[in-house]
Amino acid sequence: MTTSVRVEVPTTATRVVHSVDQTYCGQMTQEQLYTVEQSHGEWELRRYAPYVLAEVEVQASFESAGSLGFRPLVSYISGRNDSGEKLAMTAPVIQRAHHGGSGHDVSFVLPADATLDTAPTPQDASVSLRAVTEEWAAAEKFSGRWTKKACDDAELRLRSHVEHAGLAAIGAARFARYDPPWTPWFMRRNEVLIAVQPPN
Repeated sequence: MTTSVRVEVPTTATRVVHSVDQTYCGQMTQEQLYTVEQSHGEWELRRYAPYVLAEVEVQASFESAGSLGFRPLVSYISGRNDSGEKLAMTAPVIQRAHHGGSGHDVSFVLPADATLDTAPTPQDASVSLRAVTEEWAAAEKFSGRWTKKACDDAELRLRSHVEHAGLAAIGAARFARYDPPWTPWFMRRNEVLIAVQPPN
């Protein structure tokens, strides 16, 4: 395997990440697929294949938005859709500031084979589907409690890494949670991700 891009720091071999080892809400949880194009110790440069999100906008604080958005999304994948189809849960649960508003978008990643044409239509009008084309993103993992300060601090660190690597950031950061809320705080896997322009 070979590296596919060069940045200012050392590179490692490309690897594809996938997992099916978590159980969340009684369903097997698969991890969203991505390829690690560069690994730099504290952070990674990833390439994500196109994917589809089930998304809901929540008017709440940063800390409360995830819990409030979780219920309608779980209902959707549990069969509250036009076909009654149950969809596998895919980690992570994603949260980001709503574009042009004061709320937050909370999202589930649909299974890797889902498209806008094949995914069932939500019955709940608050849930929408959105397709995301292939994207590159810088990512940094962090553990601990889900607080705005912890996430803001992680974003600042990652933006510094992105800048020093000469990468061009695109838009706002998004935050990802991989573990159920009953996981001890010191064992939780959280991530901050920032979309970037593909390196030359």
